[in-house]
Amino acid sequence: MTDDASADGPDERDPGGSDAYVHEPDGSTTGDPGPNDREFGRRGWILVGVIVLAFVVAPLLIYLRPPALPFKFAYLVLPLVPAVLLGATAVWAAQRNA
Repeated sequence: MTDDASADGPDERDPGGSDAYVHEPDGSTTGDPGPNDREFGRRGWILVGVIVLAFVVAPLLIYLRPPALPFKFAYLVLPLVPAVLLGATAVWAAQRNA
């Protein structure tokens, strides 16, 4: 016994075979934006700057000018600050404005 819906091909609501868009009868689409609908913009460049800060600048500062602080603070807590900043910036950059 065969399934009639699968014999007709892809679902009419999803002609491309992916779940990203749902094509409405009026020709509009709803769902997540495709790769061409997303923009890098100001938020993306701010995120790139924070990535450079967290992965390049902060470790170089700790390496070139080791703080005169206890080991735990210098090598565990100081890298945590840019890591938290990176996480918060990544969440902020991923948010969409309505």
